[in-house]
Amino acid sequence: MRLFQHYIDGEFSDGEASYPSIDPASGTVWAEMPEARENDVDRAVNAADRALYEGPWAKMTATQRGRLLYKLADLVAANAQVLAELETRDTGKIIRETSAQIAYVAEYYRYYAGISDKIEGSYLPIDKPDMDVWLRREPIGVVAMVVPWNSQLFLSAVKIGPALAAGCTMVVKASEDGPAPLLEFARLVHEAGFPAGVVNVITGFGASCGAALGRHPKVAHVAFTGGPETARHVVRNSAENLASTSLELGGKSPFIVFADADLESAANAQVAGIFAATGQSCVAGSRLIVERSVKDRFVALLREKAEAIRIGAPLDMATEVGPLATKRQQDNIGALVERSIASGARLVTGGRKIDGEGYYFPPTILDCDDVASPSLIEEFFGPVLSVVSFETEAEALRLANDTRYGLASGIFTQNLTRAHRLMKGIRAGIVWVNTYRAVSPIAPFGGFGLSGHGREGGMAAALDYTRTKTIWLRTSDDPIPDPFVMR
Repeated sequence: MRLFQHYIDGEFSDGEASYPSIDPASGTVWAEMPEARENDVDRAVNAADRALYEGPWAKMTATQRGRLLYKLADLVAANAQVLAELETRDTGKIIRETSAQIAYVAEYYRYYAGISDKIEGSYLPIDKPDMDVWLRREPIGVVAMVVPWNSQLFLSAVKIGPALAAGCTMVVKASEDGPAPLLEFARLVHEAGFPAGVVNVITGFGASCGAALGRHPKVAHVAFTGGPETARHVVRNSAENLASTSLELGGKSPFIVFADADLESAANAQVAGIFAATGQSCVAGSRLIVERSVKDRFVALLREKAEAIRIGAPLDMATEVGPLATKRQQDNIGALVERSIASGARLVTGGRKIDGEGYYFPPTILDCDDVASPSLIEEFFGPVLSVVSFETEAEALRLANDTRYGLASGIFTQNLTRAHRLMKGIRAGIVWVNTYRAVSPIAPFGGFGLSGHGREGGMAAALDYTRTKTIWLRTSDDPIPDPFVMR
């Protein structure tokens, strides 16, 4: 059995307790994980605080920080296959995706390595003739990062990269449901030569680890990815230390297909948007909104593609859909499908968990036309697509915006003017036109409403990990006049 450790203050150590990690492909224990509790959390945050203000990290130039990030990027690229195999083993995400995704994660660290010495202050043309005033951007402080199990090396890179570029230190809490790849990633941080305490990686449960981390008095910012309900706890917790928060939450993203679209291309994009990663993606295009005149043809095409998907062992490169990450997730999805069918949704394909070992659930399509189905409202975080149809552009837009979420959206049409109208009208942080599920370190990522606030990716993300300091310099040698008058 594989044993993992925390990385705190530049050293690898066991947690206050430990717990077994389950292989979702077989339902059996494959590793023992360290469990951080309040004392471990306190040790990690104090290490990050010392590194921020007292250690060699505090004395490094921005260019030196960038060099360390470049080295980390090279190590991630060199170890991508090892990290991919660990993520697949611990979470069930197919090796076909983890291999490609983690290799690309290195580009995020390279991007932020280059940004490190591009974060600039500014000079203010102040309205006082005897004053010079300028702004400095400084690290926001110790950052608590709470990362989920799905795509965790990607979802941590979009936090760790910009935070390190800005000069912050951090404690990264990996999800208790699959922390192996992040705990292994800590070894690359160590090998890259980051000073002790700059990056600390722990795992543990919400009540005994996550809550203690989020409310710690030395934490200045909490960067969280997860569900809205947990995010509410994070925000309430932050009232204890008044830490700022950035929240990247879930979605119920609309996928709009007009009759003039390339239906074959749109169908492939829809498969990628809802069945790739076994649907365990915050940007999953889980609501298909298709023009009525092509609905039957398009749904038939999707059904054919869904039923041809190869379901199998996640470490097999030929597998296209692997298991869900947890038994809890499998049960939740099954129950929500049953409730949706009971409400009147018509099952097109799939719908029942696959018997045998592991937490498998087949690609599922529900026809929800003229039905108030819970599948149109609640996030499955699984391979389930809900279909409705429309007749007019206005109706399509209304259906797209009929959600409390606002993370991603897709528009498929050959009509450029229509696409521009919908780009403006859709209330979502990301709009993909004639494509879906594309990402880049250069482009900001984030949503509106219950999908959270703040952005990850791009220069804006690095600036979010800074705070501005205003500096006033009086340039006159004359004595200060009346001290009772504000200058």
